[in-house]
Amino acid sequence: MVALPPLNALRAFEASARHLNFRLAAEELGVTQGAVAQQVRGLEARLDEVLFDRLPRGLRLTESGRRFHAPLRRAFRLIEEAVEDLSPDRRITLSVTPSFASKWLVPRLSSFTEVYPDISVQVDARERLADFKSDGVDLAVRQGRAPFGSELEAVPLFSTEFIPVCTPAMAGEVSTPSDLMKQVLLNDTHGLWPLFLERVGVSGKPRMMSFSQTSLAIDAAVSGQGIALANAPLVAQEVASGRLVQPLADVLVEDLGFYVVAPRKPRQPQLVEIMRDWLLSQV
Repeated sequence: MVALPPLNALRAFEASARHLNFRLAAEELGVTQGAVAQQVRGLEARLDEVLFDRLPRGLRLTESGRRFHAPLRRAFRLIEEAVEDLSPDRRITLSVTPSFASKWLVPRLSSFTEVYPDISVQVDARERLADFKSDGVDLAVRQGRAPFGSELEAVPLFSTEFIPVCTPAMAGEVSTPSDLMKQVLLNDTHGLWPLFLERVGVSGKPRMMSFSQTSLAIDAAVSGQGIALANAPLVAQEVASGRLVQPLADVLVEDLGFYVVAPRKPRQPQLVEIMRDWLLSQV
C-alpha cells in the first residue's frame, strides 16, 4: 500500500485550494495561517511537487495542484457524506394551523434556533390533522378538547380565553355589549360570536363577516373592518403594540384549548422533548 500523507496536511491543501488563500483556509480549519502554510510546504516536499504558485495576493494552483485537488475534494466529500449518514437526524417537523403559525409561533421561532442552532425546524402549517405515521410529523400543536387518543400524549399549551378586539378608533364606539350590534363582527371557523353575545345578554341578529382562518379575522380587525373574537394569546402582540385593543372586559372562556400533541412512542424522543419544553417555556 502507498503510504498516505498526514490527513491534516491533505485538509490544509484542500481548503487552501478552494479558497486560494492560506488565511481563509486557516479560518475554516480553526488554525493559524502559518500552520496551514507549513502543512502545505510539508505536503509539497513529501510529494516532490509544487502545488501552488505563491502570488502577492493569494495563491494559484499549478497543473500538479489542479490534478491533485479534484480527486482529493471528491474523497473528502465522500467522507463527509459517510459521517452525515451515521449522524443522528437533527431535524424536527412541527405541524400547526396557519393561524397559530403566523400569529404565535413564527414571531418566537428565532429564539429556538438561537438556543438550538444544530436542530433544523420544519413547520408544516395546514388546517387538517397531522398523521404521525405517514406525514413524517414529530409534534403538533392543535386547538381542541382532550383526550386526543390513547396513542397520543397531549400537554396543555394554554387555555382558550376569547376576547373581542378592534382598532383603538373603533373601541371608542363600543362601551357596552349592546354596542356590538352596531358593528361588523368578524367570525372565523370556530363561530363563537353567537355564544359570546348570548353570554353577555345581547340578542338580535348582528352583522357578520366570516373567514376560514382566525388569522384572517385578526388581520381584518387590524385594518378596521370590524371586531374580532380571538384567542387572547394569538392577539397578544397586536394588543401589546397598540394596533388592537379590547373594548370590553367581557371574555368567553371555553375548553377549546391549545395542546402540544405527540405519539406516546415518538420517532425522535429527544428532539420531541426539546421542542415541547421550548413551546411550554414561551407561554
